[in-house]
Amino acid sequence: RRVALTLSDPFCVENWGLEFAELLDQGQIDILFANEAELLTLYPGALEDAVKRVRRTCPLAAITRSEHGSIVVAGDQTHVVASAPVDDVVDTTGAGDLYAAGFLFGLTHGEPLDRCGRLGSMCAAEVISHVGARPQRPLAELVASS
Repeated sequence: RRVALTLSDPFCVENWGLEFAELLDQGQIDILFANEAELLTLYPGALEDAVKRVRRTCPLAAITRSEHGSIVVAGDQTHVVASAPVDDVVDTTGAGDLYAAGFLFGLTHGEPLDRCGRLGSMCAAEVISHVGARPQRPLAELVASS
């Protein structure tokens, strides 16, 4: 059993950041999903310093950075993953959730961490290309085409 936590949004971190940090510091979180703003709300300062802190407190973290892709951190490994191309960003609702879905799909299917990040990016790119948080294209089809 592994426990994954997503920080949800900066407002959530502002309200529950001490509790989130405590869970991480106690080693109770195995996988952390956060976007850059959420992570910097939890660990204020430079992104590089926040990533170092996550590395010390969580075995696996995926930090999304909008058009700058994502950073996947596991132990001493760091994978910088490019964002998937999108013709037109229409609505970012659900982007983080779809990133996590693609990432976890890859992880549970034994994919390397950089590929997990790419799968997450592809799924997020699909959902931001239209209005609404549900993918219009079946994710299995999207993954199979990659």
